Amino acid sequence: MCDGVTVVTLLWLTDGAPAQFRTGWFVESLLTELWVLLLVRTARPAHRSRPGQLLWRLTLLLTGVTLALPYLPLSHRLFDFTPLPVMVLSAVLGITALYLITTELAKRRLFQGLA
Repeated sequence: MCDGVTVVTLLWLTDGAPAQFRTGWFVESLLTELWVLLLVRTARPAHRSRPGQLLWRLTLLLTGVTLALPYLPLSHRLFDFTPLPVMVLSAVLGITALYLITTELAKRRLFQGLA
């Protein structure tokens, strides 16, 4: 479902511009993968279970790299990325947040059903 929301939102906000769509898709996909890892690693609520220092630091580092990559000079040549307009980046961050909330709620429901 979140992928469908991402596709529709990116198509709408980028007017179908391939480089912006590709960049937005990459950023959203990588952010959700990084942060969902922190949620699914424990049965406890994520805010009550701190990850190990290495996992936490690497997640923060890779989040920063992911958000910065479209704005770096070589990203266009290497990946055909383009800087994301504020509206597109905001939408990507919002979709990521919704994805994380949905994942946490689904995880709670799963573990309640197993108990």
